[in-house]
Amino acid sequence: MLTRAERAKLFAPFDAMKGLQEALRDREERHSRVRKRELTEEEAEANSRTILKLERGMEIEVFCHLSFHDVVKRGVVTDLDLALRKLKLNDKTILFDDIYAIEIKDSPE
Repeated sequence: MLTRAERAKLFAPFDAMKGLQEALRDREERHSRVRKRELTEEEAEANSRTILKLERGMEIEVFCHLSFHDVVKRGVVTDLDLALRKLKLNDKTILFDDIYAIEIKDSPE
């Protein structure tokens, strides 16, 4: 006679195509990738001016290129390194070269 746990295993869902969903998600992600666009001189200068205004604790919105996708990240500046040309937004590192535009939403008091 089977125990209750052994019987449950018999009727557990079976995925006949194990890994198919993951493979489909990977393929979809690869097809949605985009090339990083080049900034105009005016856009680059505007970014430089805005970056110089940034301080820790500021809430900002960053339009950038991350992991082969154009994305918008919103959060608080947790670190800013002008020498290494990167900023941390809620502990997510974004390189200055990957930034299309920055909007300052709120300044710290």
